[in-house]
Amino acid sequence: MSHILVSGANGFVGRALCRALIDAGHRVTGLVRRAGGCVDGTTEWIDSSPDYAGVGGAWSADLNVDCVVHLAARVHVMNDQAADPDAAFRATNVDGTLRLAAAAQQHGVRRFVFVSSIKAVAERDNGWPLREDDPARPEDGYGRSKRAAEDNLLRFGEETGLDVVIVRPPLVYGPHVRANFLRLMDAVWRGVPLPLGAVQARRSMIYVGNLADALMRCATDPYAARQCFHVADASAPTVAELSRALAHHLGRPSRMLPVPAGWLRAVGRLTGRSGQVDRLIGSLLVDTTHIREVLGWRAPFSTDEGLSATAAWYRSTH
Repeated sequence: MSHILVSGANGFVGRALCRALIDAGHRVTGLVRRAGGCVDGTTEWIDSSPDYAGVGGAWSADLNVDCVVHLAARVHVMNDQAADPDAAFRATNVDGTLRLAAAAQQHGVRRFVFVSSIKAVAERDNGWPLREDDPARPEDGYGRSKRAAEDNLLRFGEETGLDVVIVRPPLVYGPHVRANFLRLMDAVWRGVPLPLGAVQARRSMIYVGNLADALMRCATDPYAARQCFHVADASAPTVAELSRALAHHLGRPSRMLPVPAGWLRAVGRLTGRSGQVDRLIGSLLVDTTHIREVLGWRAPFSTDEGLSATAAWYRSTH
């Protein structure tokens, strides 16, 4: 079995990944900024230095790790107050990532799995599911920083021999989810009428349990070496289908208004939220052929199973 170092081990995805690794018999060290929050069986390593500035010097001589899975990142921030958001994203997601990769390589780590984002490629597809080799069209500071981190990591791997594996998930959901997915669940729970009944565009997502399983494979499978993988659930619902499924699992009525997509886009233009509306009602399908062919990976949980588990957690908190 392997010894895996997981950055952001006490986060939403990190906890699910550590649990999967421990259940599979792997040894796990969690690199976190503050104590607490890791699942039982995880050895915590606390490094509070900004953007991993001190991680190389703090790496213990007896910490022998086979693979680093780098989850920690500066994510999309609503109403970002940073004077230069792009610079803030780059400091953490590019510079910090490279510092951790350099420390890992210097201490004998063979593989570095970088959890990027489909936003490093695009916010929407162009009529076909996004593939790993599609041209990059990131639209915000987060997406641009993730793409820059990928490019820099690949160059670093070529120069040093570090085995860099890149994984690009779309929206991740599951118990303890936050941000837009949680807001959607709140609206469904409260019975808020949603103007999404006529939206036919499909959006790839991934259940956190499926992502954890894919990351574990990428950390341990020899065939994952120096690969880039898109990962997603086997099915991609429309926003309307997603809302109805959530309503079903939450035991709430589905209140969907069939507002034409053109009207929604017009409202977006009038309110200065065209980008948000386009991302909500635009198609974003992810092609997972590569990971299925190279690793034989299949999502172990269906989307309905993932939504059921997410709704069960939500109900337990209300």
